[in-house]
Amino acid sequence: MNANTTLAPITGIRLGTAAAGIKYPDRNDLVVIELPVGTACTAVFTRNAFCAAPVQLARQNLELRPPRYLLINSGNANAGTGKQGMEDAVACCEGLAELGDCTANQILPFSTGVIGERLPTARLIDALPQAMNNLTEYGWNAAAQAIMTTDTVPKLVSRQFTLEGHPITVTGMAKGSGMIRPDMATMLAYVATDAAITKTLLQECLQQAVEPSFNAITVDGDTSTNDACVLMATGMSGVSPITDGKSAAYQKLVATVTEVCMELARAIVRDGEGATKLVEVLVEGAKNKAEAKSVAYTIAHSPLVKTALFASDPNWGRILAAVGRAEVENLDIELIQIWLGDVCIVRNGGRAEDYTEEAGQAVMDQSELTIRVALDRGEVETRVLTCDLSYDYVRINAEYRT
Repeated sequence: MNANTTLAPITGIRLGTAAAGIKYPDRNDLVVIELPVGTACTAVFTRNAFCAAPVQLARQNLELRPPRYLLINSGNANAGTGKQGMEDAVACCEGLAELGDCTANQILPFSTGVIGERLPTARLIDALPQAMNNLTEYGWNAAAQAIMTTDTVPKLVSRQFTLEGHPITVTGMAKGSGMIRPDMATMLAYVATDAAITKTLLQECLQQAVEPSFNAITVDGDTSTNDACVLMATGMSGVSPITDGKSAAYQKLVATVTEVCMELARAIVRDGEGATKLVEVLVEGAKNKAEAKSVAYTIAHSPLVKTALFASDPNWGRILAAVGRAEVENLDIELIQIWLGDVCIVRNGGRAEDYTEEAGQAVMDQSELTIRVALDRGEVETRVLTCDLSYDYVRINAEYRT
């Protein structure tokens, strides 16, 4: 979504931004999100053992009390910073708590940026009054830009559906471009709704939405230290609370939240560092989910496949080799079929008899394409979104700290 597009606001939620000079001067790099009293909030976080101080603190605070504020900074991840990093994260929460008339454990902190450097706490705290003065329900666009690091575009989505004759809104933003691999969410994402729902069902809703979206994308196979996805429900739509996980109302909410998450996930992969192609890897006919994922991610993570995609080279042998090394037990290559788009490239253990380089090239020249693998071993399928690996990916990451 274009940065200038006005998203549907979520009643009760306000966002404010400020320039704290964390990495670059004169650009907004600090976001405060204010939640009304009574908001249900849940989150999922990275599974990286070296999770950042703000991740640890946000987890703790979320267990203690319903949050009143989210505090996000870009430019510095506050990761790999030990005890000092936790002290800095706590200090930032305390600074916001003084301004927000709440306790420090009612604030969830989030950071993204360079790993291993101390957070410039004083500059961040000094910028908090500016962010608080800028709080507005229409602050989604500015906030989405402020949390960007190597992203080239802000990522924002709004969707609506109807309950009891009233519109229900789901609005979300995300950042992410590199260090993207499933194991929670592999980026920062914030999704909100004005629906009323119990926290238990909200957590289930988030888990269902994350699996086919943020947990089904990969840019480079690296899981970040700071990943988080937050789902907030203000309950201010005027519609009865959702309390039944089998109700039509709950199913509508899950479907809409999932749609928002999938659109944001798609935007992250499309904006992968240096990416020129958006690629869906579809594996079908697997015995189980683990087997399907193993094949899909072996293809999606293969540097040889990804560089062939960048070159628009229909080098089907690289895809074939990736499938073969996916450690699928007793794999019968005679049964496998592989397609580029609608062009069959592999059949009966080798190149499809009717395959031509011209047909393969026509698919590879597209900016969005599908690699489909049929294993003929069962009924399970899985989908993964990935991208190519370009010269710019190397340049961006080689220059990341300069």
